[in-house]
Amino acid sequence: MTTTPVAGRIAGAPISWGVCEVPGWGRQLEPGTVLSQMRALGLAATEFGPDGFLPDDPQTKAATLAGYDLKAVGQFVPVVLHDPEHDPLPEVERAMEGLVAAGASTVVLAAATGQDGYDDRPVLDEPGWATLLGNLDRITEAAAAHGLVATLHPHVGTMVESGAETARVLAGSRVGLCLDTGHLLIGGGDPVAIAREHPGRIAHVHLKDVRLDWARLVQVGQETYTAAVAGGMYVPLGKGDVDIAAIVSALEGHGYTGWYVLEQDTILAEGDAGADPAADVRASIQHLLAVASAVGA
Repeated sequence: MTTTPVAGRIAGAPISWGVCEVPGWGRQLEPGTVLSQMRALGLAATEFGPDGFLPDDPQTKAATLAGYDLKAVGQFVPVVLHDPEHDPLPEVERAMEGLVAAGASTVVLAAATGQDGYDDRPVLDEPGWATLLGNLDRITEAAAAHGLVATLHPHVGTMVESGAETARVLAGSRVGLCLDTGHLLIGGGDPVAIAREHPGRIAHVHLKDVRLDWARLVQVGQETYTAAVAGGMYVPLGKGDVDIAAIVSALEGHGYTGWYVLEQDTILAEGDAGADPAADVRASIQHLLAVASAVGA
């Protein structure tokens, strides 16, 4: 089987343009601006972004992307998975309807706390873990019935954040993993080790680079996650402390054929019309292409 080169598997995400589901996150750009800049940069595909960014109707959503000659990759779906009195499947089913309509491949779950934002989270007890893992398997089966792959995205400020929590998900469920290289590092995990030790479970990649000095401040509670993002914790690929080359080498060496979604979590200040998120995305594309060339992918 011939694998599409990495150059044909690079996707964008609206968060790189500051578009986020968190209330009060920052200035939210219009879809036309974001999608047209994605195409101008040569990106072939994108994730949907938060609810409300694209039209709710699945067919209209698919047509909107097609109008910019962009393929659909997947959708980030933060959903409460640990509460035995809450069934997350209906929410995920609604997201999957849109994904199927747009010809996407992946539903990207995050184990939401039930609170707004990512600056705080409760401690998950054993019954909560049992519920979470069981729901992941239910959603994995439902996604497969739709022809989709379900993945769990370890994410700062959710119930699955750290390397140890990620390992527990891998050991206790059948769900695929969305390897988010930035969130794992910020959460105290080792994204290179995950890529090398569990490449067969990785079905989707959010490729990020972060500054470790900011990440350490978040880890010890000296800065909130939101403040660190606003302060510049996320940087273009190759400008931070994530070993992007080692991760891409490990995945490609194991036969990874999925997407590399470029995500540089960004907060655009209200009134700052001079910000140019596309410049950072362009720098990340160039770095990833150089890495891919070096590893023969």
